[in-house]
Formats: sequence, structure tokens, C-alpha cells
Amino acid sequence: MRRAAAPLLLALLACANALAVPTPEQARAAYRSSDAELLDRHGVPIQSLRTDMTLRRAPWVGLADISPAMRVALVQAEDRRFMQHDGVDVSALGKAAWDNLLRTRARGASTITMQLAALLDERLRASAQGRSWGQKWDQASAARELEAGWSKAQIMEAYLNLVPFRGELQGIGAAARGLFGKAPSGLNQAESAILASLLRAPSAPPRVVAQRACVLAKEINPAASCAGIEWDVAAAFSRPAASAGQAQAPQVAQRLLKGAARQVRSTLDATLQRQAQDSLRQHLAALRERNVTQGALVVLDNDSGEIVAYVANGGASEVDGVLALRQAGSTLKPFLYQLAMERGWITAASLQDDSPLEIATAAGPYVPQNYDRQFKGWVSTRTSLASSLNVPAVRMLQLAGLERFHARLRALGMASLSEPAEFYGYSLALGSGDVSLLELANAYRTLANGGLHGSVTLQPRAPQAKTRVLDARTSFIVGDILSDRAARSLTFGLRNELATSFWSAVKTGTSKDMRDNWCVGYSEKYTVAVWVGNFDGSPMWDVSGVTGAAPVWRDVMDFLHRQTPSRAPAAPPGLVQQVVGYQPAFEAPRKEWFVRGTESAQVTLVAAEQRRAAILYPGQASVIAIDPDIPAGLERVVFRAQGAAGLAWRLDGVDLGAAGAGHAWQPVAGEHELALVDAHDKVVAATRFKVRGSRAN
Repeated sequence: MRRAAAPLLLALLACANALAVPTPEQARAAYRSSDAELLDRHGVPIQSLRTDMTLRRAPWVGLADISPAMRVALVQAEDRRFMQHDGVDVSALGKAAWDNLLRTRARGASTITMQLAALLDERLRASAQGRSWGQKWDQASAARELEAGWSKAQIMEAYLNLVPFRGELQGIGAAARGLFGKAPSGLNQAESAILASLLRAPSAPPRVVAQRACVLAKEINPAASCAGIEWDVAAAFSRPAASAGQAQAPQVAQRLLKGAARQVRSTLDATLQRQAQDSLRQHLAALRERNVTQGALVVLDNDSGEIVAYVANGGASEVDGVLALRQAGSTLKPFLYQLAMERGWITAASLQDDSPLEIATAAGPYVPQNYDRQFKGWVSTRTSLASSLNVPAVRMLQLAGLERFHARLRALGMASLSEPAEFYGYSLALGSGDVSLLELANAYRTLANGGLHGSVTLQPRAPQAKTRVLDARTSFIVGDILSDRAARSLTFGLRNELATSFWSAVKTGTSKDMRDNWCVGYSEKYTVAVWVGNFDGSPMWDVSGVTGAAPVWRDVMDFLHRQTPSRAPAAPPGLVQQVVGYQPAFEAPRKEWFVRGTESAQVTLVAAEQRRAAILYPGQASVIAIDPDIPAGLERVVFRAQGAAGLAWRLDGVDLGAAGAGHAWQPVAGEHELALVDAHDKVVAATRFKVRGSRAN
């Protein structure tokens, strides 16, 4: 009687009404991932954002990208005659009908194709009471229609993408990542058996799933380890479901994917994004003991304004360090000197006064200090900017005008400087205003483009016209200064992270109390900006521009130019280069760039420029430590003065000789008084300092 059931079932199926089924292309087009996907400039997935909170679906996975072990486990668990039947396994259906009729045991006979029919058509899905006889026949009929129009590979691919596995995890992509943290292509035999065992009972307890998976795995491979499967089940069910995407640019995804289509192409470069993120995180780990916990970086394409890397922070924080406002430090100085050169007030060879300065303000006297709290005397514009001297920059702001400089920064796109110029005061020369890393990067991009300014973008766009904001000639000169490792050696030395093997222009900056550290610079094609510090505003410990953000900047620049070098820009029309000397010889003769008509073969400090005599080093209340590793008789401290022509040194009442040049003194432990005296034995300037320690024998 059991054999008679099969012909009867075939007859019933032949009489069933055919249902319209979608094509494979229609089924895939109707599929929606639960995450919107951010693509890089080349179409590579770079980040995803959850948009459907009812379930978790990864992007559609092709059958070729699913582990063969998973395909074997699926057929063994759900439909062993999958490759032989035409959608309905008549033999299995007959056995199930006979067993259910005699109530010997409940048996299912739903093939993979029949299950897919129900996944594609809500009308065929079982209710809490199960399927009606009509639904069962319609499901069988739809399965035969699917087999008539789909290949077996297409049926298996669609089934694995649509079937629920456990909880919110639907489809093989979400299940593989959510339970095992890997792509479907990497599933091994044990993991495949576990997933296949979930299909009939997605909510089964771990113990039951492990038992079923063990039986299934041994059917496939008798040598399978049940103990290993039990461990895999326990580990898989105890971990939170992971996102189908990679966490490389979450802040960019939040901006571009909300309310967007399934996929959005960005201007980011996935390879560069990963490298920049890794470099920042590794360097932050090295700086952790100096109380540096966070950082951010951005890379711009100079020509297009496209953002090719955007690392909002160096950890799991949701703060966007690329847009957060921080004190800019010395990174604003290039724009101040460019403004003064553009106006014709100075040249790159002009002498700048690095001596004590006090400015009366409504809030009291403002007394700027250099980073090392020492003064260098007269230095050229080139040296002052490249070595980031503070006092000459404040004097330059007095010359250029606070309102004029503030307006220039705003024209460069620093809209965050929204307060009136008076709010910032003369400390604006030293970066007291709050700006974002992105604003600062785009301002430097303007220098890189010879003074042409344009907006930046995270999405591909048509070429954009740029607006001239800075003079091309003086922008070139500022870039030449920022690329001059000799000019910056006064502060930074010749060997540091700013000196690349290719042409680049770069500036560092540190805000008040070491709360922010910046490094911003550009090459022929790219502008790279890096910030490190703490999002809570706490100060770093002993972190300079060269040790803080600069190593990350250098790593990213080296990566960008690993195959293509960066060439120095060509000088624009209207510039001349000639040798310039100094009288007195504050700096050695050198070739210098000038705007045509401002060139000079010699810069002379005229009498009107002479200033009052002052001791530059050692400063008042300085403490000098004797180096015990230097043999006795070799260590020297050099006294330096300004305006000392015709004056003499006197130390602790003992005359040392003329003060027209520095005096090298062998330090002696104790307290000392150093004075400048004139020809009439009158003390013109004096300072007290202390020497600690003892010399080696």
C-alpha cells in the first residue's frame, strides 16, 4: 500500500495549480542586506551600517564563495537526493505520507527546492499550526516550477542566502560572520555541520545542536570529533553577532549611509585606509605611557579635493577627531608669514626679532614664549617659520594686523574661527583658535595648489573649479621654507620624522599645555594631516611635534609614495632666486627666493633696528645641569646676548671679555650672576642662574 502512494501523489501534483515563481535575477534583485554598504573608490567594501533592525542579513553571497563543506553538509542534512529529483522527492514524500498516516513517527519530506519556494513566497510559509494541505500542494508545485527555470546551483545559492539560521541571523553570510566570525568561504567541516543542524530547529538549545551536528558530521566523515563540535557550539553561541562589514570607517558610514541605497561609493581608498588606521593605532600604543590615548588623520587628493583616507579616531570611540575642534598650535604660522610676504612687508630673507616681548592687553600683559623658553636673537624669516619660533610670529601678527589675519584664515575655510578677531587676541599667531583637522588639512591643500582653494568631498564628483585665495608666488616660497630641513634644524635638528626621502612640505604644532599635537604637510599629490592627544582634553606628557603626530604623518606619506616619488613644484612666474648674505653674519650666505623686485644681495641690520642690550642665554632663573658623562674640561655653556656691541661679559664679578660674540664658559656648580657692562662699568643687563651636578673625573 505504501508503494501505491507515489503514483497518487504524482497525479495530485499534476493537477495542482502552477504558481508564478521569480527568476534567479529577480530573487537576487529583491534581496536586501540588513546593512547598507560603504564602498571605496574602487568598489571594494570598506564599512557597513545596520539599517534593518529586525534581522541580520549580509550582502548576497555567490555559491562559489561558500565553502564546499557547507554545501555537502546542507545536502546531507536536508535533501540527500537534491541532485536527482525535480523539486519534489516523490519517494521521500510517499514515505512521509505513509508514516504520518500510520502515526508511526512524524516525518518531513520537504526538499531544498520546496523550502526555497516558501522562502520566496510568503503564502507558502507555515503558520503556527503548520501548513494546510493546499499550501503543501502549492509549495510542491512551485518547487517543480523552480526546478524547470533554475539550475541546481542557483537553487542552492538562493536557499543559503535566504534561509534563517538562528535568532536574527538570516542567510549564510550573516550566520558565518555572526557565529564564527569568518566569511562563508572559510567554514570548515565542523562549522558547516553546526549550521546545517540549525536549519530544522534554529532555536534549539546548544546541547541539542551539538548532538545533531555530531551525528551529521560523522555521517559525512566518521573521523569527525564530537568534542570539538561541542566546543565550537559553545563558543559560537556565546559570542555576540558580528556585523557583516569591517569596521574601517564608521564615522564616514554614519554620514554617507543613513537613508542611502544599499551601496554607496566613497572617495576612500581601502588599502590606504587600513594602512593609515594601523599606523595610527600602533603609534598610539607606543605613546600610551606618555598619556596619549587618541588620534585622527585625514588624507586629501590635492587636485580633486577627494578624501582618500579618513581615520576619525585611533580606537573604538565614536568621537570624530577629524571634525572635532582643537587649538591649532603653530600650524597657523605659515599662513601668517604668507600674508606678510604677499603684502610685501617681508621677504624670506628678512630678519625677525626673537627677543623678549610683552604686549599690553585688556586682560593684562601677554608675554609669548618659545617652546624651549630661550631666545635666538635675530633670525631670518625662513629660519623663524621653519623652526617654528613663537615670539617672531607674534611680532609678525602685530605687523600684519589681527583682523586681517583672522579674515585670511576664514577665507581658507576655517569657519570654526567664528568669534571676532579680538576674541583670540595676538595668541592667534600661535594657534589659540579652535579648528578641525579637516579644515586645517584643506588650508594646507590650498598652499599645495599654489593658493587655489576648493572644497573637499567624500563622494566622487565632477571636477570642481578652485578660487584663488593666496598669492601663487608667496605660497610657493612658504612651501619651499616648509620643505627646508636645514632651516628647521635650529629647533628640530637635521634627522627627524619630518625629513622624507622625497619632496614634501610640513609643519608641526603643539597647543597650550600639550593638549594637542599636530603634523600637517603635503607632497606633489597629497595633503596629510594628523592629530594626537586626548578627547577629554587632558595634557600629554613630554610629547613634541616630532615625537607625537609626525611619525604617523611620515608613515602615511611613505606609503603614499612607495612607488611614485614626489617632485618639487615649479616656481611660478614672478619669482627670482639669488644668493643673499647678512651683515652682521647672523646666518650663512645662501640662495633665496624673492618676489621679483624685492630681491637683495645683502640684508643689513641698520642702526634703527638695533635693540636694547639683553642676555639671551642663560635666561633668568635658568637651571643648568652638568653632564657627568662629559670629561672634566670639555663641557661648555655658551653665553649669548643681543645688542651687545661695545659691551663686556661679567660673571660673579669677574670680567670675561667682549660680549660681541658668544662666550664659552666651563660650568661650575652653584648659583651665578651674569651681567653685561658698558665701558663705564655700568651694568646694562643681568641674569641669575644655577648650575647643578658635578663633572666626571
